[in-house]
Amino acid sequence: MTTPRPDRPHRIRALAPLSAVTAGAVAVLIGVTSSAALVFTAARAAGADDAEVASWMLALGVGLCVTCVGLSLRYRAPVVTAWSTPGAALLATALHGVTMAQAVGAFLFSALLMLLSGVTGWFARVMDRIPVPMASALLAGVLVQFGTGLFTTVQHSFAVAFPMFAAYLLARRLLPRYAVLVALLAGVAATALTGEWHPERIQLSVAAPVFTTPAFDWQVLIGVGLPLFVVTMASQNLPGVAVLRGDGYTTPVSPLLGWIGGVNAVLAPFGAYGLNLAAITAALCTGEEAHPDRDRRFLAAVWAGLGYLCVGILGGTVASLLTALPEALVLGIAGIGLLGTISGSLTAALADERSREPAVVTFLATASGFTLLGVGSAFWGLLAGALTALVLRRRPAR
Repeated sequence: MTTPRPDRPHRIRALAPLSAVTAGAVAVLIGVTSSAALVFTAARAAGADDAEVASWMLALGVGLCVTCVGLSLRYRAPVVTAWSTPGAALLATALHGVTMAQAVGAFLFSALLMLLSGVTGWFARVMDRIPVPMASALLAGVLVQFGTGLFTTVQHSFAVAFPMFAAYLLARRLLPRYAVLVALLAGVAATALTGEWHPERIQLSVAAPVFTTPAFDWQVLIGVGLPLFVVTMASQNLPGVAVLRGDGYTTPVSPLLGWIGGVNAVLAPFGAYGLNLAAITAALCTGEEAHPDRDRRFLAAVWAGLGYLCVGILGGTVASLLTALPEALVLGIAGIGLLGTISGSLTAALADERSREPAVVTFLATASGFTLLGVGSAFWGLLAGALTALVLRRRPAR
């Protein structure tokens, strides 16, 4: 007697429950709308042309698909990955004057550090060496230029920037999960009304990989690669682990970081600057909204990975869409998308009174944007904060 097979509609519902598909789609939508502009800005800072920008999006989309789908199926847990939004912000300011080959060398260096930290179990030990307040201050210093950029656009493009900000505040009150998306739609509507929207520049095209041979320059490795690793680990992977643990998933962390770092290293020459565990978008896939059964929520992460693959394949379309938007809209949505990250970073940086002064020094030095010996301010800010903490720790008590 043979066991009856489940009918096709039942299998489809089992593999693609509406709640899981919706959660994955929303995670991709929020991830892309809140930070695609930053990726575009970072690529342009490195001198990328349209084909290379599309390659960046393709490499990131493929990397997220491989890690989301592969790790979620392997561990039967909603392991959601993302490209590093703070990392893109760091690159947008640190890659000026850096060649694409040197930038790719920094990406590869950062990815190999993550791979090494996962394989050897260095993650906890490395992060213990860098106090959370200092790492948060470093991130806040990197992002402050984008936060202030939101309001400088108000001065020069009031008709575009102010409606975006007003729509964001209203959505934060009524639809907080979709606030950034609502702000983006308001900005697009404002640009259309003011005549700054150029839809004729949008071209439906499939992205093609563009390989860049990495070049290793010690100044770029220290000034870009090392801060990229620190910011990604502290501001992305740490909260990503916290999201998984908070929803009861005990997935081992070191293998996750090892696989993510390995995939990132393979795709770095094509523009994958930084892959990491997601935090905000991961929360959409780990909660009850994704699936009432905890053991089936990994499907939401799988569908998120497939969604990112579609975004990557259409990387050329995404790039042309961003070129059709005015600079005020790109800068404005980048600033709005990072408001929550900036707020959280400043809170974590100043929460501990004993670490407050080193954190402030780290923040100010990083935000200053100064360069010394060809190395950017992110590295020097971290070094200045560490020096301040070292001196103050050894100061004798009165």
